[in-house]
Amino acid sequence: AIDPLEDLIQKLHQSQPKKSETGDPIAEWLQKNNERPAVIAIDAGHGGEDPGAIGPTGAKEKDVVLAMAFKLQERINSTQIFTRHGPLSLRAYLTRDGDYFVPLHERVQKAQRVKAELFISLHADAFFTPQARGASVFALSQGAASSSAARWMAQQENRSDRIGGLSSIQVKDQQARFALFDMSTTHQINQSLKLGQAMLGEISKVGNLHKQEVEQAGFAVLKAPDIPSILVESAFISNPQEEMLLTSDAFQSNITQALLRGVQSYFKSDKSMS
Repeated sequence: AIDPLEDLIQKLHQSQPKKSETGDPIAEWLQKNNERPAVIAIDAGHGGEDPGAIGPTGAKEKDVVLAMAFKLQERINSTQIFTRHGPLSLRAYLTRDGDYFVPLHERVQKAQRVKAELFISLHADAFFTPQARGASVFALSQGAASSSAARWMAQQENRSDRIGGLSSIQVKDQQARFALFDMSTTHQINQSLKLGQAMLGEISKVGNLHKQEVEQAGFAVLKAPDIPSILVESAFISNPQEEMLLTSDAFQSNITQALLRGVQSYFKSDKSMS
């Protein structure tokens, strides 16, 4: 099924509507009433010719994270948060809703086009040894990665464009602006760390953590300077026990419920107003 927000984008582009007062017809559509929902972009990693990591029995990262994305979408779309500023409805937007390849920079651009307030990229990582276990949460780093493992993980995830037939030269111009870090990016990273820590707190209630703190590295998919963004490695698909968990409906339900609670905790705090 086509995501309604993506369908709207396509219709607006096809009809070439007149410019709104804001210059953004999609933003205008979202703001027709006073109860504009907070749009959460859910990014299911990999897809199409890029399967991502593959588990010992053949489970593919691209499939398990898409299943989780659908579950998280359903939960978010039925959620309303009561903040100190009043009620806030949430609306999920999927950067991909099927088994197809989406370049990393397009995932970011899609989130920006629907004026997403948060960006959550879902993954299921792999490591050299099957013993590695537990969930991790990553935010963008302006400089060096917070650990050698975080740097290695970012390098693995950033390979997606090469697998999909896009060289670094082809996407260099489109991503150049994401590399121009300024004050807004610093603010984005600070908010991403707050969101990530809230996520870790909730995930720890339903599963194991690989790291207790939010890690930071240069993930290409987290480089929108205007959207707090995190990457969630839900479990190690290279671990036989966790591969089994990742393919189970119960684990997927538990982890997505934890992610929803993390989102709720973030919005209930002062977040960007602080």
